[in-house]
Amino acid sequence: MKNILDRNQNKAEEVRSLLKARKVMMINIISSPGAGKTTLLERTCELMSGEVSIGVIEGDVTTDRDAQRLKKYNIPIVAINTEGGCHLDSHSIFKAIEHFDLDAIDLLFVENVGNLICPSQFDLGETFKLAVVSTAEGDDKPAKYPMLFSEARAVILNKTDLIPYTNFNMDSFMADITAINPRITIIKTSAIRGEGLEKWSVWLRTQLEQFSAG
Repeated sequence: MKNILDRNQNKAEEVRSLLKARKVMMINIISSPGAGKTTLLERTCELMSGEVSIGVIEGDVTTDRDAQRLKKYNIPIVAINTEGGCHLDSHSIFKAIEHFDLDAIDLLFVENVGNLICPSQFDLGETFKLAVVSTAEGDDKPAKYPMLFSEARAVILNKTDLIPYTNFNMDSFMADITAINPRITIIKTSAIRGEGLEKWSVWLRTQLEQFSAG
């Protein structure tokens, strides 16, 4: 396992150096299946269309259904099927970015395979990790899967419109996250309804500006 992670880390640093030289910010989106990663990407494309040039790497076990959902935004997309693998790695990302015109992209999203464990262990060469959690999953995910939340720069708490129909405890969720990572940014959204997305887009623009400024 150590050898696998070491080889992955070496390629991740190569990816990171390449993207930094080409001034492309890459975000590794990690969540459980169904948390709303693709819907968040759809809304982000709508909010930032014409302002920021976006590319997407879609990681999935077998299909390209998520990639097909994003085709209507006329953005460059590369789909990676892991054929049963539970995560993407830096070697597959390196091969994928060869299919992009990096000079024409400002922001590259990686929608990782739905899983809170394995994707957290593999550096892809991203600028930062973004955790997406839905209220339907329960409030205990940060405590049960601390590695992701300790490394992520921000967490999207999605499907907040469903809270009245769940036993989700916001105070417990916030306390667990801040205990693990006091510096993390938490953005509450209902991506399907559009709630909280303006705050998300403002935060994202700030990250781009800081990245561009070095």
